[in-house]
Amino acid sequence: MSLSDRLSQVRVASAPALERRGAPRRAARYADPFATLKRSVHEELLGVLGPKLYDAHIDQRELEQQVTQTLQAVLQRDETPMTTADRVRVAQEVADDILGHGPLEPYLRDPDVSEIMVNGHDQIYVERDGLLYPVDASFSDESHLRRTIDKIVARVGRRVDESSPMVDARLPDGSRVNAVVPPVALDGSLLTIRKFAVEPLTVGHLIRYGTMTPQVSDLLRACVEGRLNIVIGGGTGSGKTTTLNVLSAFVPEDERIVTIEDAAELQLRQEHVLRLESRPTNLEKRGEITIRDLVRNSLRMRPDRIIIGEVRDEATLDMLQAMNTGHDGSITTIHSNSPRDSLSRMETMVMMANVDLTQRSIRDQMASAIDLILHQTRLKDGSRRITHITEVQGMEGDVIMLQDLFLFDFHAGTDEHGRHRGKLRGTGLRPMFMNRLADRGIHVSPAIFSAGFER
Repeated sequence: MSLSDRLSQVRVASAPALERRGAPRRAARYADPFATLKRSVHEELLGVLGPKLYDAHIDQRELEQQVTQTLQAVLQRDETPMTTADRVRVAQEVADDILGHGPLEPYLRDPDVSEIMVNGHDQIYVERDGLLYPVDASFSDESHLRRTIDKIVARVGRRVDESSPMVDARLPDGSRVNAVVPPVALDGSLLTIRKFAVEPLTVGHLIRYGTMTPQVSDLLRACVEGRLNIVIGGGTGSGKTTTLNVLSAFVPEDERIVTIEDAAELQLRQEHVLRLESRPTNLEKRGEITIRDLVRNSLRMRPDRIIIGEVRDEATLDMLQAMNTGHDGSITTIHSNSPRDSLSRMETMVMMANVDLTQRSIRDQMASAIDLILHQTRLKDGSRRITHITEVQGMEGDVIMLQDLFLFDFHAGTDEHGRHRGKLRGTGLRPMFMNRLADRGIHVSPAIFSAGFER
């Protein structure tokens, strides 16, 4: 086991304990007694290894070995009085700076951390089990943080500076990164990393976490296999993409699937999957490929289903047209506050396409295209729950008619730990799409929809 791996185990093991022992809400701000030593070691390491650190052709494992060996040699020559633990810590932190992402590395390696939030160089928070904790880590200064941000965005051909102070990027493992730097960020650079799950969650995980129930998972499996068009709504961090991943696992293996995303997060396990990702403009402000471009192109790729990571602009119109022209079983997500709000947002985004459509014709398209809306919420206890499963029944006058099939029982209250006791419960109303599923040879027990059905 390498020096880096051994040290990361020590730091990762101790970090959650510090966070859960009632750490203050503000991240610790402390003066690192070895800051000067780390800076000089870092500079000497750069001088010794030089261009090797940026050679794209060098094997990563070989580079790690060279960095570790050089680090040990440099530290052995140094006469600064240090304990063995301090010497190992300095070596780890310098190695993280050279090979990785500085003080963020232990949390990037920690499987229990789902998100990392850097609120300036001296304040870092992480998310565990849906709750935020400050951590005992920081960058040495603003320039240290900016170097880390530059390293991340350079890998994917992006840049961030005063003329372009906001950027979205990805780490090599697929984790989503957002960075904002001055002058937009008034108090120093900001960095948010939403980690990519190494092992995608399954329907069993969501049942165990309380996101859905076994009966609801059976219904959703039937809806996906029965080729209903599904929209998953919810706020930021509510688990929409995770639920989309789980639903996509229900798609039969013999279908051709095209996925379209801003940042590749979907982890489909079927063999016949074609993955497309949008692209921003280059340094010359050219070369942009939008979600709408990809949706239009996907229709020429003979897909059985189109799965869109998220609709947030005029691409909504093309998605609705795809759903209405033979691509049944398509799935997407949208930011919204309720099932009704999902439709309102989609209507607004269709209008952004500057097409000559009346409000009534837009609503007709939505009512015809969308069969089911799932709404997901991140509750105060940190859990992510599906709170609505709602059928789109069609138009009545100028209004799209919705029918709630399942609702989360908030009246059940919370337990002594503040966790919600509620579950998804049927409203007692049977959906109109039951006959469509039956015509396709898929049968769902009517008992699932019984009012107050115990789950």
